[in-house]
Amino acid sequence: MNAKRTREAFILGAFICLGLVAFGYILSNTAIKVKGMDRTVTVKGLAEREVPANIAIWPISFSEAYNDLTQLYVELEKKSGLIIRFLKENGIKDDEITMSQPSIVDRQAQDYGNAGKIQFRYIASATVTVYSTNVALVRETMKKVVALGKEGIAISGQGFQNRTEYLFTGLNEIKPAMIEEATKNAREVAVKFAMDSKSKLGKIKRAVQGQFSIKDRDSSTQYIKKVRVVSTIEYYLSD
Repeated sequence: MNAKRTREAFILGAFICLGLVAFGYILSNTAIKVKGMDRTVTVKGLAEREVPANIAIWPISFSEAYNDLTQLYVELEKKSGLIIRFLKENGIKDDEITMSQPSIVDRQAQDYGNAGKIQFRYIASATVTVYSTNVALVRETMKKVVALGKEGIAISGQGFQNRTEYLFTGLNEIKPAMIEEATKNAREVAVKFAMDSKSKLGKIKRAVQGQFSIKDRDSSTQYIKKVRVVSTIEYYLSD
């Protein structure tokens, strides 16, 4: 009886040992795999494109100075009409032209202490703005603006407040292709790194799409925009 129990205990113990050995092997193998998955490489992929602006905002500002307020408004209205006529003659549409409220300064009312030396009491500035999707036409019309000088209109320079702006609003149309290009470029870098390190490139662990930026190509060609995006991707590496 005792011999039988001893034999059963021995068999049970043997199975337990085999189970522990098998469990240890599986655990060890899993640990090695998990450790291998910790090996990663992080790369960046860049995509850039140059695109033409599709909206032009052209403010045409001018100033007038008079001592008679009524005459000042008459002159502002006259010259605004001349500017609008000039724009229409060059193909700018009615709905692309807006006229701002004139800004008038009463210099006599401002206490400078030398009111008697002021030549003109009232100084007014007004702006006619063109907002058009026909960027080429706007740029061509800007070259002819000297004609307004012959009409007695002194156009203000392109300062910060009244400089021409060019916008690009077609980002959604090119965004998918640019993201694909940035991802492809990132993968090419990762593959090269894996080859150099004698590893194999695995799946993506983490991917971060950077923000798109739209900037002027340079200060001389603001009507051409540079669109840029950088994607950051982390890949697993294996032996």
